[in-house]
Amino acid sequence: MAVDYTVIVVYLAGMLAMGWWGMRRAKSKSEFLVAGRRLGPWMYSGTMAAIVLGGASTIGGVGLGYQYGLSGAWMVFTIGLGLLALSVFFSARIARLKVYTVSEMLDLRYGGRAGVISGVVMWAYTLMLAVTSTIAYATIFDVLFDLNRTVAIIIGGSIVVAYSTLGGMWSITLTDMVQFVVKTIGVLLLLLPIAVVKAGGFSEMKAKLPTEYFDPLGIGGETIFTYVLIYTFGMLIGQDIWQRVFTARSDKVARYGGTVAGTYCLVYAIAGAVIGTAAKVMYPKLPSADAAFATIVKDELPMGVRGLVLAAALAAVMSTSSGALIACATVANNDIWSRLRGAVAPKSEDHDEVKGNRVFILAMGVGVIIIAIALNDVVQALTVAYNLLVGGLLVPILGGLLWRRGTAPGALAAVVAGGLSVIGLMWWYGILANEPVYYGLLTSLAVYVVVSLATRPTDAAVLAAWRERLAGRGAEPEAEPAPVPQ
Repeated sequence: MAVDYTVIVVYLAGMLAMGWWGMRRAKSKSEFLVAGRRLGPWMYSGTMAAIVLGGASTIGGVGLGYQYGLSGAWMVFTIGLGLLALSVFFSARIARLKVYTVSEMLDLRYGGRAGVISGVVMWAYTLMLAVTSTIAYATIFDVLFDLNRTVAIIIGGSIVVAYSTLGGMWSITLTDMVQFVVKTIGVLLLLLPIAVVKAGGFSEMKAKLPTEYFDPLGIGGETIFTYVLIYTFGMLIGQDIWQRVFTARSDKVARYGGTVAGTYCLVYAIAGAVIGTAAKVMYPKLPSADAAFATIVKDELPMGVRGLVLAAALAAVMSTSSGALIACATVANNDIWSRLRGAVAPKSEDHDEVKGNRVFILAMGVGVIIIAIALNDVVQALTVAYNLLVGGLLVPILGGLLWRRGTAPGALAAVVAGGLSVIGLMWWYGILANEPVYYGLLTSLAVYVVVSLATRPTDAAVLAAWRERLAGRGAEPEAEPAPVPQ
């Protein structure tokens, strides 16, 4: 394993070095939080694919393939569909708004009264997303170095917190590009063909496995529908995703670069399911489906290649973890703390916004590591996060983008009613049940429409300012751009 260890250590050292480089570049709030809004199509596509394809998409996607066959691709496939929908229908408008958070968009659309509550919901979602990503380090470092869970979480989490705190979005963008390349080589170009060959090829896989393993809908229609609600719609409104849209240098980059990233996700989904199906042929009685990825890597890959593929899994986890962390800190600072501070005393002119955001990333990162050590059930935490996001925020966000008659009272009522419904229904049906997100979303929609129609329309001046921002006019001036990376 010496060669494999060397590959991993070099990879981790490279992540820290890029954090140091990013620190020298991030000199303004725009540079630190959204990479100066000047990523070109190549970097934008790579970083967007990296943020959405995390440990759940890699290790979990292979596990679903092991359990259900080719239909196990649906979870990651719906993530790709969500990214495609966001890129084609909404990303250009989102990029032109020149904001930093989803709650700022809601304030612009509804007149400055919808952001605080939505900020709390979004903060809870991004926090849980960061926690669940951090917990995944325990699985990978256990395979690599046989470390106990707490030490693994501290090591992996500390590296992500370090480079994210140092350089903000610039560091995360650079590390995500490396992670994107590592994942592409490790999973698509190495693990996928090796797994199929080791399993005897597709003909042997079909001969040894039940026919339902090759049924595209074998995982079940209700499960696929739930994936669409949670992951496809979740991609449309998550702060971690929107913050990457804000990094695009133009609306065209956001649209076409995101389309490339979404298409990549669809390919990645199928690859993970095929790898899991091959693992089922080779190891038909593993104690857990989630062990399929680590088992096939440890037992079937040659020295060096094994280290690269494990680095790919680590890259998948790190990209999601760092994206969720900076999103969590951005919401905590800009949507919650800044509003509370502003209500008590006006912000001083000499306030160092980069330093303030850096402090919040460090504080949120330490909190994420502590929660990850204390928390055991990853699936439940992630389910709570996505249920709250979709049930509470999907309707007011998409309503604001698509329906002129939506009002601030309607948006606030939808956030509260949807969020409380989801919480109550998770208590009644169970956290992992499908009903909470179904009924919570319907409740949010009904309340949004009824309250909006029952209250005065949004002020014409607010809507006029909103249309100006959607057209790319009237935004606050940004720092002078440096040469544009591609």
